[in-house]
Formats: sequence, structure tokens, C-alpha cells
Amino acid sequence: MAIDRQVIIQAMSKMTLISNSQGLIPAFGVFVQQLPSGFWNGFARYMVSSVSEDLVEAAEGLLINAAHECGYHTGHGIINCDEWHQIVTPMIENIPEDILHGAFAVFTAWGWAKSEVIELIPNEKMVVRAYNYYESDVVDYGQTDRPSAYMIQGVCAAFMDLAYGKPYPKGLNTFQCKQTKAIEMGDEYGEFVVTKQAV
Repeated sequence: MAIDRQVIIQAMSKMTLISNSQGLIPAFGVFVQQLPSGFWNGFARYMVSSVSEDLVEAAEGLLINAAHECGYHTGHGIINCDEWHQIVTPMIENIPEDILHGAFAVFTAWGWAKSEVIELIPNEKMVVRAYNYYESDVVDYGQTDRPSAYMIQGVCAAFMDLAYGKPYPKGLNTFQCKQTKAIEMGDEYGEFVVTKQAV
């Protein structure tokens, strides 16, 4: 693999994103925001804890889907931005596998999760390991009895959609992700297994 994670992480972590007059950051062809991670953690935990037990999986599915859609469009913007072309593109030898490794280096650089691909079967399966991520904040929220890294689950599936699905924007929901280990449940790291959606 030609991707140098440390070079990408060091370069991309130095990027400055400037917001517009509405407080939005018009980067990567989508609008992103800079709200504290605690806002999103609190919102997600409140949403899941506010529904009856028989609706918990549905609420979690909505959170994962929101991250999936956001990750798909934002991921597409990232791999087509000038910074990506300057820093990551020269390292790419194997498409789309190197693009996936590069995308998770950017994911790490921007503080979403210290994450990396540990297993990849092209067009079939990907396993991502995350050693910290903002949804694992047990200091403020305590341990959970269920995996709750909805954002990473959605983004992992979205990145596989971009790599192996139909050309953008037709490839959304080609893959799905299941969290199999969770720091928020006491595991040493989070683990996320991406596979194709059942047809």
C-alpha cells in the first residue's frame, strides 16, 4: 500500500475551514458545521432513550442512516477537493482500495475517529477499527449497554458505497455497517464490519 497515513494526518489536520455568515462551512461541495461533539452525543442518546424498547432499533437506524447519507455526500466532496488531490492523490496506486485507506486517514486527521481499515475484501467486506471516537465519550455520558457509534457506522458504509457502489450519486446504500465492538460498552476499541446490503 502506497498510502502514508501519517503524512495525510499531519497535512490534513492543519487545514483551516472558514465558516460563512450563516456559520456553515461550504467545503467539499456540501455544508458542514462546527458544533461541539457533546451536542450530537446528547441528541443521539436522548433520541434513543426517549422511545419505547420496541422502537430503539428504529431510532438507531435513523441515526445511522443520517450519518450514512451525510458521509456519502461529504466523502464524495472530500475525495474531489483540491487538498485531497494535492496530498492523497499522488500516493494512490490501487483504486479504490488506496482511496479507502486515505479516506480513513482524513477521518482521523479531522478528529472524527482515530480509525483505520484492518481488513478489506474488495467489493465484499471491510473491517474498520477505531481507537477513539467522539461517540465513545463515557466521561460525560457513562457506559452504554448497546453499541452507539452511529456516525462511524454510517460513514463506514458510505465510504464503501463510494468505493464499490454505482457511480456517485447512484451508489448510496450499496453497503451496510454493523458495530461489533464498542468503547462505550467497555471494549478496548470500536470495530465496524461493512458488508453488502441484502438485495
